[in-house]
Amino acid sequence: MATTPALHDALLDFTSRENWDKFFALRGDGDSFEWYAEWPQIKAPLLSLLLGEEGTEILVPGCGSSSLSEQLYDLGFRRITNVDFSRIIVADMLRRHARVRPQMRWRVMDMTNMQFPDGSFDFILDKGGLDALMEPEVGTKLGMKYLDEAKRVLKSGGKFACFTLAESHVLDLLLSEFRFGWDMTIQAIASEPSSKSAFQTFMLVMVKGKMGVVHTIKSLVDQSAEYCNMQQANAVIHALQNENKIRESHNSGVDILFSLRDLQLGAIGDLKVIVPGRRRQLILGEQGSSLYCYKAVLMDAKNQNETFVYHCGVFIVPKARAQEWLFASEEGQWLVVESAKAARLIMVFLDSRHASADIDVVKKDLSPLVMDLEPEYPEETDPMPFMMASDGVKQRDILQEVTSEITGPMVVEDVLYENVDGDQSCMSEKMFRRLIFKRSSGLVQSEALLIRESPSDETDSKTKNSSASSKKKSQKKGLTGSKDSLRVDHSYLGSSYHSSIICGLSLVASALSAAASSGERVSTTIVGLGAGSLPMFLHGCLPHLNIEVKRNISYSWSTD
Repeated sequence: MATTPALHDALLDFTSRENWDKFFALRGDGDSFEWYAEWPQIKAPLLSLLLGEEGTEILVPGCGSSSLSEQLYDLGFRRITNVDFSRIIVADMLRRHARVRPQMRWRVMDMTNMQFPDGSFDFILDKGGLDALMEPEVGTKLGMKYLDEAKRVLKSGGKFACFTLAESHVLDLLLSEFRFGWDMTIQAIASEPSSKSAFQTFMLVMVKGKMGVVHTIKSLVDQSAEYCNMQQANAVIHALQNENKIRESHNSGVDILFSLRDLQLGAIGDLKVIVPGRRRQLILGEQGSSLYCYKAVLMDAKNQNETFVYHCGVFIVPKARAQEWLFASEEGQWLVVESAKAARLIMVFLDSRHASADIDVVKKDLSPLVMDLEPEYPEETDPMPFMMASDGVKQRDILQEVTSEITGPMVVEDVLYENVDGDQSCMSEKMFRRLIFKRSSGLVQSEALLIRESPSDETDSKTKNSSASSKKKSQKKGLTGSKDSLRVDHSYLGSSYHSSIICGLSLVASALSAAASSGERVSTTIVGLGAGSLPMFLHGCLPHLNIEVKRNISYSWSTD
């Protein structure tokens, strides 16, 4: 039924209670209204779901003035509860049906915050309710709240039937929210031959099953069939194909990277229950709900018979240590769980996105994100503890501290790293020289490997620098001792992105080889000097390059 201009203006916002009150007041009493999918078209598919279940407890959220409930009632389904947040329409429907359909119930209630106990209904029938909440300008917040409520009040094994136009933003929400623990089917609703509707109606049926189980979607939408809107139908078919690929990947045994919402929806079972040996990777946080996103691993201790200090803890791994065996490998992570004495440990890995963040800010940002991951321990009242790995430095010798007008305070230091891999075969420990910008705590701007000079090199060096030897003696103490002489190993690349740049040179390997054979010098420009490790590496490996380095300030350096 088409709306008049006045009615259309009253519903510029489908989520507003006031707008719906105005809409129903303009329509007047005693008239039924269907946005789409009239009873003759939905009768057969709907009754196939309710066959032989006349005693079923049915909920119709956002009932409006639809005749759907009265049609079902007259067919013998008497236990129907209708809810709507418009007092005007609920009062009108009560006046219409109180005498002729006395067992039917009507409630003034917000379907995003229903006052029914958990598991109250066997069947939920939504006809346009979700579509009305999913205004593109509003986003998915109201739709998610409603679906959470619908899932809560539905009994295990119960059915949720949703009649919808299946617009992309609505269908995406339905597919993701009912991905874990629900058996889903979808079919198109046939249109009347005389109907000139521009939109196709679909019926999605979700059956509440076992938490964590993933089923592929059963689709009755045929690509070869004729629909009133083929573009709309093809978009639905494409979305279902993509969703089934996602669901198949969850069933393949591959280590999936879950979102926090996935876990809240039961992707790995009941989060309130500890499952010994369970390990799942996930992403915490999202734009709009937290300051940062974090890669994390949830791990339930393998031996739950141990005595634990914490029932659940958060262990933060700084970027500088994220690639170490202890934190990067599954075997190492289980050792961390064991040493943390926690029944469940949530390991959170910091990266370049968190380089400028204060650790207290990170903890505050993480706190609400990890609350839903906490198992149920009625006797536990203490807040979840935060633990953190050290920066991995065993010994540190600060060589220089300066302040730049551009980058602020900077530190140059020589460090020895902890032997986290437990490899005792290498007796000589490696030393690194690092440049750190204090404004980015935990971020190593540049790093170079230090090596000891051979005795002959050391003798030559002492001869050339005899005039400065007394001045430097005091600086030779610290990590290396006064007798050891160190220099930077320019054959070492400390940054992974530098290695990627070098790999990229393979694309011009033939041209470089030809230039080297002919003795031709190849002009090369590097933008950004940093600590000079990349140009020095290239100068040593490819001496026929004529390298010029340009910085973002007025400075130039050349190897020629």
